[in-house]
Formats: sequence, structure tokens, C-alpha cells
Amino acid sequence: MSEFTGVAVSPGRVVGEVLTMAPPVAEPPAGQAPAEGADAASESERIPAAAASVQSQLERRAERATGGGRAVLEATAQMAADPSLVQSAQALVQSGLSAERAVWEAGDQVATMLEGLGGYMAERAADVRDVRARIVAELRGEQAPGIPEHETPFVLAAVDLAPADTATLDPARVIALITSDGGPQSHTAILARQLGLPAIVAAKGVDAIASGTEVFVDGAAGLVTDAVTEDHRALATAWAELQKNPLTYEGGGAELSDGTRVQLLANIGNAADAEKAAAAHADGVGLFRTEFLFLDREDEPTLEEQTAAYRDVFAHFPGKKVVVRTIDAGADKPLPFLTDADEPNPALGVRAYRTSWEKPQVLAHQLDAIAAAAEQTEATPWVMAPMISTLEDTEDFVGLCRQRGLEPAGIMVETPSSAITADRLLQVADFASIGTNDLTQYTMAADRQLGSLAHLNDPWQPAVLSLVQATARGARTAGGDPESFGEKAARPVGVCGEAAGDPALAVVLVGLGVNSLSMTPRSLPAVAKVLSSISLEQAKELAAAAVAAPTASAAKQAVRAGLPILEELGL
Repeated sequence: MSEFTGVAVSPGRVVGEVLTMAPPVAEPPAGQAPAEGADAASESERIPAAAASVQSQLERRAERATGGGRAVLEATAQMAADPSLVQSAQALVQSGLSAERAVWEAGDQVATMLEGLGGYMAERAADVRDVRARIVAELRGEQAPGIPEHETPFVLAAVDLAPADTATLDPARVIALITSDGGPQSHTAILARQLGLPAIVAAKGVDAIASGTEVFVDGAAGLVTDAVTEDHRALATAWAELQKNPLTYEGGGAELSDGTRVQLLANIGNAADAEKAAAAHADGVGLFRTEFLFLDREDEPTLEEQTAAYRDVFAHFPGKKVVVRTIDAGADKPLPFLTDADEPNPALGVRAYRTSWEKPQVLAHQLDAIAAAAEQTEATPWVMAPMISTLEDTEDFVGLCRQRGLEPAGIMVETPSSAITADRLLQVADFASIGTNDLTQYTMAADRQLGSLAHLNDPWQPAVLSLVQATARGARTAGGDPESFGEKAARPVGVCGEAAGDPALAVVLVGLGVNSLSMTPRSLPAVAKVLSSISLEQAKELAAAAVAAPTASAAKQAVRAGLPILEELGL
């Protein structure tokens, strides 16, 4: 029997067969020659045959895929059919290289050339290397990289998923995700929440589970075991029955058992996300990530481009709040026209609002575009800056907003400094939104991208919860009403990090004094349902227990013990 525990990131209980994602294709040794007895002609002919096979495989997968995944697979299939890569590799075989080494070097040459062209062509370099790896795997008789093909639904095990892998993930085939790496804010974790897939990350060893092994996955408990019992099967069956009649959310905020209302908002990145959030009855937007318009560009988008993009988002929420985060560039989102690629520690460098110190025009143009879009729609934009740490930064940003008639103007609380001094910062800013992802990594000094630090990078850490409490307390002090709560609060505090979508943690956040919660739209029904089962006073009691707990796991256990509805719902 083998049992694995990791970080629970998306609830659900399933029993299924494991398929393990193939590891990256290893580079053939430099100068590798053909196998003994093989001549250049036969070695050369292996290459077009392998490329044709890869093209056919990708085309078959594309036929079954939809949306963005289909487009990715179709583009990759076309690249596999490109004769230039095959011909370049065949020429290298004539110099004495094996087919595998020749394809590897030819692919590298094409990718390097595309990178040198810059812009859109440079983005295709990664696609060339993907095709190169697939052809080499075919020549070796190995499993192709990426998500495996299978006729029946399966549990996907991997070290982690790259963004490119997720584009081809079919939730009708993959019934759960388990990874040995990654953290609660990793790309895999965020994807799982968006798709509603049971998921566990940072579960060391799961990538070594033999394909075909039957396992039980409990996404809420962070448990994977290959000793599947009848009790496990019963839990999986009960979960499947719950999914046939999923929870719904009709909007209007979550109503606690005593009548207290908590606004439930959505995290979005573009107009398509906004449309989905509106369809899910979100009460507005708690985090509009505007950097989608800036990424993968060599230069700043024009004022007209930005205005149109913001207007398209605002149009989905007439008369409702849309919290707009100004550009959060830097760290894991570098921009060639704004950030320094050579910073030794970019997570602690000139990122987000700090980029305006040297290049104020980018932020100024963005605020101009937001103001223009607001005039053309009926939404109410609440504009906030990320990575605010001092009163001086707060005064500067709020002043820029006031000049353009953008009110309310707020700040993101992502550093311990802004949480501790919230009583002073919120005498200037109109509201605060806590980004629990960054607040956790900076409080615990733990890079949120590292799976080895996932146990530290947990929003249940009592130190993190204490800073959330300090922020809410500081906001009430700044607003002059220590007992204020909800939309009537003089200085409202929201949470827009991934923590808000965890129903148990949502109870704690409300108990700590948070007025609104923003999450992926899929999480809205569960959060609303769990909040409806408790009063504000009960939320405060559970929050106090979590803050006083000695460890993150103890905090989580204490709160879950006080919320029996979680077990009833399989959350």
C-alpha cells in the first residue's frame, strides 16, 4: 500500500486509473551517430515517417478538442508537417548524425532563428521545440511529452503541468490532477480550481505511481492512496451524485444565518472571463487583472487599445463594482518595455506599482484609459495598485486617480508592511484588497512557485491570518467605526487571492472582518452555501481559533471541525 499527502487545492473524491505524464524528452548526446549497421539513407528516411506520425497524432487529438486547446493542437500539427524542419534534419544526417540528434539540432536552429526575429515569431520558438521533442520521442518509441492519450477517464499524475500542457487538458477525460511539485498558487492549482477538478499538489512521489494503478483521490483532504477500499468507492460515488445536482448561486451576496451579507465577486483577466463571471451571477469583479493586454508584447499597448479592452469588460457589469488592478508587471510577469530582466531577485524587485517610479507614463496611460472606458459604460470601476508598501506610495497613487476622477481609489495589501500600517494607509486610500497569494509568500519568505516550500506557502498559516486581521482592524480604525462591516464600511477590505475561493477559509476571512470575497466564478456556489450555514458571531469564533492555532494544519482542522457542512458537501 502506498499513501501520499500533499496540498489540497480543489475538492472532490474520485477513484480512477492513473496515467503518468511523460517526463521531458532527454536531449540526444552531442555527436550521436546512427545505430551500428544503419546507413545514412535509411536513417534519413526515419525522419519524415516520424514527423508524419506526430502530425497524424496531433490532428486526431485536435478533432476531439475544443476552443483554445484545439487551436494549439492544430498549430502544432501544422508545424510537424513543415518540410523545412525535416529537410534540415535530413541534411544533418548526411554529416554522420543519428536521426534523433539531427532532429534535435535542426529544431534548435529553427527555434533560435525565430527568437532572433522577435515579436510573434519569437513566441513560436517554444512550439518548434515541442514538435522537435515529439519527433524525437517517436523515433525512440517513447511516450510523447504532454498529457497522455486514453480512451477512458483517468487521474493525471505529473511533476507539474506547464501552461502549454493545460491548453490541451480535456476535463471530460481527466477526472483529477495530482502533482509532486507546484504549490497552492501554481498554474496547475489555479487551473484545477477553474475547471472544478479534484486536485492535489506538492504530493511527493505521485509522479512515480505506475500508469494503470487504481487510486483514490480526496482533493479536500490532500490524500492519494492505491489501497482503494469500499468506503473510498462509496465516497467517490457520493461525490459523483452531488455533481449531478451541483450547487447554484443566484447573486446578491452570501447571506449568513443571521442576515449579514458578504459580497461575492469574481476574479477575471479579460472580457471573455467577464462574460462567464456575469453568467455565474457574480456581484461584480473583485480583481480585474489588466496585464493580459500587456503580456507577450514588445511595446506598450496604445491608449485606444487599452480603452477598448477595459470597456469590453465593464460592459458586462452595468451598475456594478469592477475592481481594476493596475499592471502587475515583474517577477513571473516580465515585460521588455517596463521591467529589468537582469534583477537578481525580481519577486523583491521593481515590480507592479514600483515600475512607475522610473517609467510613470505607463501607469498614467493606463489610468487615462480606465477613466475613458468608465465614461463609456455604466460600470463603477474601483481602481487599485498592487505592491503598495508605504504611505508615500499610497498618496502618490491615490492622487493620480483623483486627478482623473477615478474614485474610489485603493491599494492592494500584499506585504506585511502594508498590513501592519493599514490604519495609516487607509486614511488616504478608499479601500484595500488583500492579495493572499503574495501576502503569504512575503510573510513566510517562501517563493510561491516552489513546490518544496508549499507547506510554508499556505494561506492557513496563523501569521498570514494575523496580518489579514490587522488589515481589517486598521481599516475600521481609519474609517472611524470599529464595528463597521459589509458594504457600509467606511474603508471596505476585500480578499482577491486564491484563499477567498476556499469555503472553509472564506468563513475565517469573514470572521476576521473582510467585507467582500473575490474568486474564480466556479467557487461562488460553494462559498455562498457554506457561509449561509453560520452567523457572523460563529465566523468570528472560528477565525479566532484559526489565528490562535499553533500551525497551519491545526488552524485548518479546527475550522473544518466547526463546519460539518463541508463533509456533507464533500468539500
